[in-house]
Amino acid sequence: MSKKKINILLIGTNNKGKLREIKDLLPKSIKIHSTLNFKLKSPAENGNSFKENSLLKAKYFSKKTNLICLADDSGLEIDCLNKKPGIFSARWGGPKGDFNKAIKKVFRELYKKDKNWKKKKIRARFVCTLSICYLDKIIACVTGKIEGTISNSPKGRNGFGYDPIFIPKQRKKTFGEMKPSSKYKIDHRSIAFRKIKKFL
Repeated sequence: MSKKKINILLIGTNNKGKLREIKDLLPKSIKIHSTLNFKLKSPAENGNSFKENSLLKAKYFSKKTNLICLADDSGLEIDCLNKKPGIFSARWGGPKGDFNKAIKKVFRELYKKDKNWKKKKIRARFVCTLSICYLDKIIACVTGKIEGTISNSPKGRNGFGYDPIFIPKQRKKTFGEMKPSSKYKIDHRSIAFRKIKKFL
């Protein structure tokens, strides 16, 4: 299966921000379908890691559509919060996935941990695991990470999710302040994509 070039691919996400980013990173020769076109609900993400959840989604959506599926599981790990929110990153936004709510929760948790956290470098990273599956067959599974710190207030309106509070290493701006083209060159998803390109 992986010897043949993939020319039709289902993107296994109902997150429009994530879908837009993945589309921008994929070769233009690939015809892309979205789970939104099929009106498919996402499966319960009951894995214990980004890898398990990514594979679970890729297999689930592939079986539902009989298409090769690329699925991503990604999130933010904050060291002093024992790597939370981690695989629960989206769930911190509540049932509607409200990331303003999720960011407020991050700040609340940091404040509980250390009232002076804003004066310190709060180490964090974004992690992205990408899986390509056809039914139960795993074609590829890779992980990309980018290290950084947490901004003491949300900055910028670009990107989505936790982008306004994440400052990548050796940069001064949050992902939310960066132009998408600058972010795509360095973020966790593009690092994972560079590893998965050979399978496409």
